[in-house]
Amino acid sequence: MRPSFLDPLFAPVSTLPGIGPRTARHLVTLLGVDPSREPHVIDLLFHLPSGVIDRRLRPGIARAPEGAIVTLEVRIDRHQAPPRASRAPYRVFAHDDTGEIALVFFHAHQSWLDKTLPVGADMIVSGRVEWFNGRPQMVHPDHMVAAEEADTLPMMEPVYPLTQGLSGKTLQKALAVALDHIPEMPEWRDAEQARRLDWPGFREALLALHRPDPDDPGAEHAARARLAYDEFLANQLALALVRRSMRQTRGIARRFSGRLKAKILAALPFALTKGQADAVAAIEADLAAPERMLRLLQGDVGAGKTVVALLAAAAVVESGAQAVMMAPTEILARQHHASLAPLCEAAGIRLAILTGRDGARHKRETRAALEAGEIDIVVGTHALFQGDIALHDLGLAIVDEQHRFGVHQRLSLSAKGKGVDMLVMTATPIPRTLVLTFFGDMDVSRLTEKPAGRQPIKTVTVPNERMEEVIARLRAALDAGKKAYWVCPLVEESEKSDLAAAQARFEMLAGLLGPRVALVHGRQSSEEKTAAMSAFKDGPVSLLVATTVIEVGVDVPDATIIVIEHAERFGLSQLHQLRGRVGRGSEASTCLLLYKPPIGETARARLAIMRETNDGFRIAEEDLRLRGEGEILGTRQSGTPGFRIADTGTQGDLLETARNDARLILETDAELKGPRGPALRALLYLFSRDEAIRLLRAG
Repeated sequence: MRPSFLDPLFAPVSTLPGIGPRTARHLVTLLGVDPSREPHVIDLLFHLPSGVIDRRLRPGIARAPEGAIVTLEVRIDRHQAPPRASRAPYRVFAHDDTGEIALVFFHAHQSWLDKTLPVGADMIVSGRVEWFNGRPQMVHPDHMVAAEEADTLPMMEPVYPLTQGLSGKTLQKALAVALDHIPEMPEWRDAEQARRLDWPGFREALLALHRPDPDDPGAEHAARARLAYDEFLANQLALALVRRSMRQTRGIARRFSGRLKAKILAALPFALTKGQADAVAAIEADLAAPERMLRLLQGDVGAGKTVVALLAAAAVVESGAQAVMMAPTEILARQHHASLAPLCEAAGIRLAILTGRDGARHKRETRAALEAGEIDIVVGTHALFQGDIALHDLGLAIVDEQHRFGVHQRLSLSAKGKGVDMLVMTATPIPRTLVLTFFGDMDVSRLTEKPAGRQPIKTVTVPNERMEEVIARLRAALDAGKKAYWVCPLVEESEKSDLAAAQARFEMLAGLLGPRVALVHGRQSSEEKTAAMSAFKDGPVSLLVATTVIEVGVDVPDATIIVIEHAERFGLSQLHQLRGRVGRGSEASTCLLLYKPPIGETARARLAIMRETNDGFRIAEEDLRLRGEGEILGTRQSGTPGFRIADTGTQGDLLETARNDARLILETDAELKGPRGPALRALLYLFSRDEAIRLLRAG
C-alpha cells in the first residue's frame, strides 16, 4: 500500500484549480506520462524549469538597455487604437521620471486593455525593451500589475518547456498550487551522506527550483543534485530488488559435459576469440550454479554474440531443457535461424522457427512440438513469447537486441518455466553508466574483439554536391562484382522535410544503374522485405537501397560499401550500427557519409568521431555526451523508465554513489523494514519504481 501521506502528490492534476480536462490532456503530452491515465501532481512537480528570467533590473525608461528584460514603474498617459481594418498594433503610452515608452499590442482587445491599463494608473510592467526609431517600446509585456500589487511580480521567474495549447501562465499557476501540496517527507538518505553533502530536503529542493531565491544563486545546483540522486537511488534500489527476487526464485544447477559444444566448435569455420571464450566460460559457470543466470552480453557490431548464445543454448539443451531466442524483427529472427541451422544440424540439436508470417498449420505443429519437448531451440520474435505459448521445459531465454525489453518483461518471461536462466544480448555498445541504469540487475560480459580476418572499415565524409562522383565510383564497384547498401532516412517525400526519400532515391539509382538495384523499407510486407534481402544476399541484386530497417542484424558478408545519405541527421550509435552492415567478410570495406552543408557543431563532431574510430564503446560514450540516454536506448519511445530529472551523461558520479548505497541497503535491510525502510518505500513510489515493492511482498 502506498503511504497515505503521499496521497496529495498522487492526486490527478485536474484536482488543482484552473486545470480542466483540456489542460490535463495537454499535460499528458508535456509530461510524457502514460496516455491511459491522467498526470498526477508529482508528475507536474517533476517538470523542472529549463531556465530562470531575472526581472530585478529597474533602470528607468531612458536607461533601459536594448534587448534587456527590465521592470519599470510607469504612469499610463494615453491609448492609441489603430484605424479600423488596419494591421497596425494598439499602443499604450506611459512615462516615468526619465522618459516615455510605448507598450505595443498586436490583435488587441481594446476593452481588455482599457480595463487592464487605465489612463492615470500607476503600473509595474516587466518585459523586453526594444528601441524603434530612437524610441523605447515593450511589445506584449510579460507582466502588468497595479503599483500597489508590486509584490506579486516574480523577480526570479522560472521558464518551463511547454507544448502546443498550453501557456506558461497556466502552467505556473498550476505549479504554484501544486507546491503547496508537498507534504513533509521522511529522509531516505543515509545519515552520514546527508551530513557530508549539504543538500536541501526533498521538499525544499523542489521549492528551490520552482521558486528560485534571487539571494541564493547556488541553491539551484544543490537542489538539482539532490533530486537527481533521489531518482538514481530509486532506480538502483528497484533494480537491486528485482535482481534479488530473480535470484531468490530458485534456479537449476544444470549438468552438461560439453559434448554438444565440442560438435559446434568443430563445425565452426573459425576459432573463438578470447572474449567469446571468456563469455562462454562465465555463462557456463552461471548455468552450473543453483542461482538463476541474469546476464547481459554486450558486443560491438560483428563481434560474434550469436555463436556465444548458441553455445549457451547447447549447454542447456544437453542438460535436458529447451531454449528460446527472441529477436526484435522478423528479418533478424529468420537470419538467426539461417545462421544457426547448419551448426545445430552438425550437433544434432533440433531447431525451429516461429514468426507471425508462418502459416496456421506450421504454427500449430511447432507449438505442439515445443509443448511435447520435440524441439530443443526455437527462434522467433518477442511478440510470440509474450502470449500463451507453452514449452515442455524452458531452461534458457535469449533476448536479442532489445533495450526496450525492460524489467517487467524480464520478470514475465521468467515465469514461462522453472528457474529460467536469461541472457540478454545487445549489439548497441552501451556506456557503463547506462548499463548500471538499465541493466543494473544483470551480470555483464563484453565482447570487444572482432573475429579473425575482419578488416577495419574506412569511413569518409562527402558533401552531397559530390553525389554524381559517388554514383560513378559506385557503378565501377558494382561492375567489378562488389555489393553495396545505400541508406536514406525517409520512405517518401514529405512537404515538411528535404530528406532524401528511399523511394525517390531507388528510382533514380535504378534509372542510372539498371535492374541490379532493389528497395527495402519498413512499410513493405514481410514477404517483400524477405524477397529483396534474399535477392541481395544470393541473387541478381548488388545495390540495396534501404531505410534504417537494415540497422540491426542484417548479415551479407560480401557487401563492402555503404553510403549513408544525410548522415548529419543520424545519431552516432545509429551511424555506427549502420556502418556495421559492411566489414563482415575478409575484404576491406568503405562507409561513405553523405551530408548536406552547412552542418551544426554537434553534427560536425559526430561525423569527425565516425572518421576517427571504429570502437563502438568509445562511440557510445561520445553519443551519451552529445545526446543523452533517452536517444541511445530508445527510452523516449519505449516502456523503459527514462529519467525525468537525473542526467546520466553529466551526473554519472551520483549514479555510482546511488548504486553503492542501494547495495548496502539490501545487505543490511533486504525487506526495507528498518529505520530507513518506510522512507525508502516512499521514494520508490515517488519515482514510479513501485513494481519493486510488490517483489518485497512476493518474496
